[in-house]
Amino acid sequence: MDSLAPVLDGFAVVAEPQNLLYCLVGVVVGMLIGVLPGLGPAATIAVLLPLTIGLEPVTAIIMLAGIFYGAQYGGTITSVLLRLPGEASSVVTVFDGYAMARQGRAGTALGIAAVGSFVGGTISIVALSFLAPVVASVALDFGPPEYTALAMLGILLVATVSGGGKVKALVAACVGLLLATVGRDGFTGAERFTFDSLSLADGLDFVPIAMGLFGLGEILHTLEQRHRGVQAPPKLKKVWPGREDLRASRGAIGRGSVVGFVLGLLPGGGAVLASMAAYALEKRRSKTPERFGKGAVEGVAGPETANNAAATSSFIPLLTLGIPANATMAVIFGALLIQGVTPGPRLVAEDPELFWGVVNSMYLGNVLLLVMSIPMVGIFVRVLRVRGTLLAPITVMVTLIGVYTVRNSVFDIGLVVAFGVLGYLMKKAGFEPGPLVLAFVLGSLLESNLRRSLLLFDGDPTGFFTRPISGVLLVAFLVVVLLPVLTAARRRLRPSDDRSGRPDVKEHV
Repeated sequence: MDSLAPVLDGFAVVAEPQNLLYCLVGVVVGMLIGVLPGLGPAATIAVLLPLTIGLEPVTAIIMLAGIFYGAQYGGTITSVLLRLPGEASSVVTVFDGYAMARQGRAGTALGIAAVGSFVGGTISIVALSFLAPVVASVALDFGPPEYTALAMLGILLVATVSGGGKVKALVAACVGLLLATVGRDGFTGAERFTFDSLSLADGLDFVPIAMGLFGLGEILHTLEQRHRGVQAPPKLKKVWPGREDLRASRGAIGRGSVVGFVLGLLPGGGAVLASMAAYALEKRRSKTPERFGKGAVEGVAGPETANNAAATSSFIPLLTLGIPANATMAVIFGALLIQGVTPGPRLVAEDPELFWGVVNSMYLGNVLLLVMSIPMVGIFVRVLRVRGTLLAPITVMVTLIGVYTVRNSVFDIGLVVAFGVLGYLMKKAGFEPGPLVLAFVLGSLLESNLRRSLLLFDGDPTGFFTRPISGVLLVAFLVVVLLPVLTAARRRLRPSDDRSGRPDVKEHV
């Protein structure tokens, strides 16, 4: 019973009025943001970071978590009704969701998405509740070599799995690592890349970078993209799935929960990869794959379940290891640091109220998502009619005022503008800002632990392989690096194989 006490205390934390209110606010804001194409959860959380400073840490993180998983469902609404994915994780929902809407089954598609999101999110929370303390207890044995290897693998996976191309993602990650070196050396005190500026002596602050790249940069890019008018959504004839649809979807929902939970744990995984993997799995398993893209209900159930499950499970590496798995988790990582909370293996034991308060709030958030999903569809669709030219100046003003209030620094406003322009240009050139922000967050962790490890090993880098966990992680790092090289070499050798008389080998997907 003693082991259950922190969990029950977490429910008491959630039941406090301000936490209930901010959980509701987070879910509603997340759904609204999911409806608006372009401005995703990472950008919204980045813009709202200054507003969370006055809140209790657990209240702030409950609201930000609500925005994250609320946005996963919000993106579904426009994907189904308007063929306009509000969130990247809802792109595959367009294929069958919009086809169902054209067949007069929009309500069924939205209902299945709501049920799948609820089931996937709930299963993922239960698994998180059991698995996170175990991971945290194992991670207590981590030392500098293990954290060095984990940070290297995390940055590499995020860079290689995220969109925009691997080379561009690696370039963005390298820029993030370079930015993390700005300021005084933590070991020698020497100034690096400060250009004799006192404002840079303490290094670049995370808030203006995140708000510039995700907030201002996304606004500029969205304004450029959003000149198209919004078509009228079809009427919802039936707002809840029937027994036949639920029976046809139950397998997809079960598999989507597992796929989403597992991929959410991996650095670089997250909701986007989970939804695509779940869609591919359902299509491959189906006896009638030709139905997909023409209104197959499994094509909505699987991805929508998976993206919510992944959004929840991605909190495990953040809260237990201190390693954000994706760009949105990197921004929430920054929010925790602003609140004076260092995520990692000691968080579960040293701050159980925050840990279990955030985890248990997700149960409530999922119920709110299910309850509000269908009745509020009309309101969310009307939001799309708000002109971008009206919304953008307000958001920019909130961003600039917000960043100034953090440290009362005009220099930070200049940084937001500079990184906003950089974020816009990155989007234009096909670079994703996520790897840059994640590498910046993990840069100081990587550098400090790498240098401590080398001191521990007397400068011998092979020492990393003498410890089991760091050795396994570095072998995984080398596999991720070498696998594309070996695959490319194999493809180049394939024509010579053909000339040798061997039969063609076709790849079956």
